[in-house]
Amino acid sequence: MWMQPLNGLRILEFDGLGPVTFAGMMLADMGAEVLRLSRDASAGQAPFAEVGGALLHRGRTAAPVDLKSAADRDRILRLVDGADAVIEGFRPGVMERLGYGPETLQARRPALVFGRVTGWGQTGPLADQVGHDLNYIGLSGVLHAMGEADRPPTPPLNLVGDYGGGAMMLVVGVLAALIEAKTTGRGRVVDAAMTDGAALLGGLFQALRGQGMWSDRRGANLLDGGAPFYRCYACRDGGFVAVAALEPRFYAALLKGLELDPDDAPQYDFAAWPAQHARFSTLFATRDRDDWATHFAGTEACVTPVLSLSEAPTHPHNQARGVFAGGLPVSTPRFDGTAPPLKTPKPQISLEEALANWNAEAG
Repeated sequence: MWMQPLNGLRILEFDGLGPVTFAGMMLADMGAEVLRLSRDASAGQAPFAEVGGALLHRGRTAAPVDLKSAADRDRILRLVDGADAVIEGFRPGVMERLGYGPETLQARRPALVFGRVTGWGQTGPLADQVGHDLNYIGLSGVLHAMGEADRPPTPPLNLVGDYGGGAMMLVVGVLAALIEAKTTGRGRVVDAAMTDGAALLGGLFQALRGQGMWSDRRGANLLDGGAPFYRCYACRDGGFVAVAALEPRFYAALLKGLELDPDDAPQYDFAAWPAQHARFSTLFATRDRDDWATHFAGTEACVTPVLSLSEAPTHPHNQARGVFAGGLPVSTPRFDGTAPPLKTPKPQISLEEALANWNAEAG
């Protein structure tokens, strides 16, 4: 029987929104037994939270809890005794005030990994302030680099802060600490801050800026839409194509497909980029999106269609790899070339049932 890499790990997820929920999904997708301690569904939820639950809450069972109840506290602490890790996304100090801080839990179980994700981090002048993804990536410097020149920065959905800078950094930190705990018997407290994570994701561009190879002006650089060979273009039917012909031979294939003379369109003549962009825009507007996709198929021009969310599940490549199931993305990454079927545990159980299950499996 094929086993997922995190089989046998037990993780308690103190229910929240955004990154901690995504992290719980990732850990469950990779085989961990994640028990979600859920609160009142009406307490401060964003309007789309319930809809997102179909994806973000998958793969794990929820146990409704009252974190201020003495009876529930006893059961939760007994669950902690059998857990490998705890993950939470409350503001700093909340878990401590509730009696579930890392010092309390690790005193009971020294090998416990305590993973926490916040926007600003556990320390610093802004640690206690409220905010959302856009605020955190704004402080990191990354948001400033996104969008068109001479216009306000464009929100990149909540991918950079919540999921890239928050959830993924939390997952990496928790897994690293779990590996260490297996050899030392001591857990760690993992402090994943979305501002920190977003800054790290933007580290390459800080390095380039320091070397004079990146401008703070949006839309004037190699990877921000400034280069005519690395951006999206509108097509005749209102669709778009993504052009990413970075390497010289890929750029040559692009020019060939557009029937342009290489001598008239030098790739790194920065002064000529605005004129080349206008020229490419005119050419791509002469055909429909899928016509261009067919035209460049099998070449090295790196031209692909920009699919909508509704179109992506039906694309032949995505279908061949089984990227989506029921319209939602499946687990990734794959291990040994296999995308395992997602677990479908009982949606909700009581704390008593959760304890009984864990004790039975431990025995």
